[in-house]
Amino acid sequence: MRFEAAAGSDVGRRYAANFDVLHVSTEPLLAVVADGMGDSRGSALAGRATVDTVVEGITGEVTPDLLRAVVARAQDTVIEIGRGDVGLAGCTLTALTGGPDGLWIVQVGDSRVYRLRGGLLELLTVDHTMAWLGAVHGWYPFDSREARNARYHLTRYIGHPDRPAPDVLSVAPAAGDVYLLCTDGVAEQVPYARIAEVLGTRAPEPAVRELLAAADAAGGDDNATAVVVAVR
Repeated sequence: MRFEAAAGSDVGRRYAANFDVLHVSTEPLLAVVADGMGDSRGSALAGRATVDTVVEGITGEVTPDLLRAVVARAQDTVIEIGRGDVGLAGCTLTALTGGPDGLWIVQVGDSRVYRLRGGLLELLTVDHTMAWLGAVHGWYPFDSREARNARYHLTRYIGHPDRPAPDVLSVAPAAGDVYLLCTDGVAEQVPYARIAEVLGTRAPEPAVRELLAAADAAGGDDNATAVVVAVR
């Protein structure tokens, strides 16, 4: 198998700067997305440091222990950044890595990984937010004010004082799979059906363009980042 990938990011209309950070390479496959929390200098530093730590740390044979160690290093780095006069220092982390024998997903926060296979779009990750817990357990209606507020309450993130461990997921790729890594600027603004349509009918590069355009058309209320990986 081989991987074809494309990535893009858009500042949107709410913030003056883009606090999302991304990386993508295909030989070997490594796609990383981080979404800074808020709009402080600490947010920007956290996202950049996290992606750099992951890219530098994921080398050679990928194992769950390696992935957890890399995330622990990112936690320490961002916590140290937060000790300076930089404002809130924290970010999400979502990564997809591996090769033809298997893929690994690493997840901390509420950025996401979707997979389109055989026409079915599935969300492979879990949002580490109170909104996700509320939706699963029926604490409040999904479109309520309480649910909207709970989307900003992250239960795990990079820079958290308790240094929470990531979710580490093993995924068996199949030819024809399409994976989407995205920040909540895409996931919260582009409907499920539209994501499925774009991933199912477009190559990675035009798919990224259309997803970012759809997020902007929906209001551009957040930085929006998308990485699309197709398995050939």
